[in-house]
Formats: sequence, C-alpha cells, structure tokens
Amino acid sequence: MKMKSLFAAVMVCAVFCPNAISQTQTEDLATPQEKHLRNVRQLTFGGQNAEAYFSADGKKLIFQSTRDNLKCDQEFTMNIDGSDVRMVSTGKGRTTCGYFYPNGKTILYSSTHFADPECPPRPDYSKGYVWAVYSTYDIFTANPDGSGVLQLTRSVGYDAEATISNNGKKIVFTSMRDGDLDIYTMDGDGKHVKQLTHELGYDGGPFFSPNGKWIVYRAYHPTTDKEISEYKELLAQNLIRPSSLELWIMKANGGHKRQITHLGAASFAPSFFPGGKRIIFASNQGSTGGMGNFELFAINQDGTGLEQITYSPGFDGFPMFSPDGRKLVWASNRNGKQPHETNIFMADWVR
Repeated sequence: MKMKSLFAAVMVCAVFCPNAISQTQTEDLATPQEKHLRNVRQLTFGGQNAEAYFSADGKKLIFQSTRDNLKCDQEFTMNIDGSDVRMVSTGKGRTTCGYFYPNGKTILYSSTHFADPECPPRPDYSKGYVWAVYSTYDIFTANPDGSGVLQLTRSVGYDAEATISNNGKKIVFTSMRDGDLDIYTMDGDGKHVKQLTHELGYDGGPFFSPNGKWIVYRAYHPTTDKEISEYKELLAQNLIRPSSLELWIMKANGGHKRQITHLGAASFAPSFFPGGKRIIFASNQGSTGGMGNFELFAINQDGTGLEQITYSPGFDGFPMFSPDGRKLVWASNRNGKQPHETNIFMADWVR
C-alpha cells in the first residue's frame, strides 16, 4: 500500500500486454530547479502508474499500474527505456508492492486475488482521506513472466509492502497479523518470521540499506487519547489516515530505532542512496498545493541535510536509485494528458 491510494488496478489480457498507449518522448522533462536531474524521460503514458523498482542488474523495472481495462492495480515489468511492457500478476484482485529478487529469477508482490478475483472496494472517503489496508492482502512470489505463483504469507490480516535485502536472504514487510500494523522480516522463502516494531500505530513502507544492516520506514504513532481512539477505530475497519507520517530508521534486527524526520507532514516511500548514507523520499512538507502536492527530498541518516530534489506541481513519489546510482526512477504527475494521471519517469542523477 505504498501510497497507491493517492491515485485514482481483472484484465482481459494475455500475460504479454503491449503498451498500446506508449509514445515517443525526447525532451528533458526536468524543471529548471531540479539540478540533480538530467535527461528526465517518461516511460509510461496514461493511466495510473507507480512504485517502479529496479532489478538488481539495473535493466528492468517492476511497477504497478491501472491501465486499459483494469479496474485496480496489477503488476507489470518493462525495460528501463519503457519497452516490452508485460503484465506479471494474475490479472485478478488488487496487487501492490512488486519487487525483484536479486538473482532476477523471481518476483515478489502482494495481492488480494486468493480471497476474491474481483477488485476489493475502495475506501469510504466519507471518513475523510483514508487508506484501505485490505485484510485479504498476502505476499506471493512468481517467475519473472508471472508463472509459478506461490503464496508466502497465510496469516489473517494485511500482509504487504514487502521489499528484499540485496543479498536476497531477508524480506521486510508490513503486517497486521498481531493486531497492529507493524514491520516484520522473514527469510526469502517466507520462513522464520520476526516482528521488529511493537509501538502502537502504523509502521510501514520498509526498505533495507544496501549493506542490509539498516531498515528505513515510515510511521505514525498516535499519542493523545483522541489520536489513539481514532487510529484504533479506523484500524478496526481496515483503514488508516496517512496525513501525518515521519521517517524512522532501525537496525535490521529491530534495535536502535530513531526518528529521522520531524516535518509534521506526510512523508513516505523512503529508500537509500547507493552509498547507504543518505535517504531519498517523498513528502508534502511545505506544500502550498494541498495534500496531493508531493516532492522528492533527500536527508542524511541522522536527520540532517534535508534537500528538496523535485520542483514539479502535483505528485512526485516512490523514488529509487539504480544499483549503480546513475539513474533515478520515480512516479510523477508531470506532463500528464489527463487530470491526476501518474506516470513513471527516469533521470540521470547529477551529484
């Protein structure tokens, strides 16, 4: 659920789905203030596309998309130039959080398709802006072409937001198996599950550092009686309100937790720079354009050195560096042909 609910994914389609709405785009789509981004190019054209993550060899991306006949997100892969777009999930239920295993022979994603082949209902926005944490999400693996689907988690409640350490030995994910939204690790085959966070509130969106020693994540920990009551009431309905999220970091065993942002905003989708010393993330801190106006930022592990990376109206989020650190991929509203259209972009990184 890595912020996918910010975007407005049963497809009648073969496993290979040509990107019928792809176009040729050659101009640099960076804004003048985006000094770290060069040769910004658009990889998808139309629909809602998000959470694009690199394969270990830097040649492929896996991403989630609502396009064509889709009613909710499914997982796709493509080359880093936007070619050879293929659906790799089942086309049933809703999916999120696709990721490549480091060996390139397996993919990981979360899906509701075992519980129901139809898309789950959208959250009730009469309660304000909320995310749905669907209790029918479980974590699955598959071959890179989508075949050979295997279920890794079978607990009651939400299991999603999974990513993998660079050595492929550990998966980190968010689960509600023990009654609250906490972060867990498990082996790459789903065994030896360990709970890492125990604080009341939402802990999610975890990513390993390149050396596997640290995990960065987003969190909301209610403190007042009113906040606690509202959080528990929403959680009982499989909902959370994501308007206040801060970034935290902890050791891979769950120790030495510390908060690294104090922005009083919705900060999410953190991942590490290749060197492991800085973190890139999305936030609406300082936004004058409303809840949905997100930009990319960078920050040191100790919370110093906050720097804004993108300067584009609307949404910029889900950043990830290529393994060699030369490219950045993220999702953005820029250059959209329809209101709130979200596409995948890539840029050369300028230090």
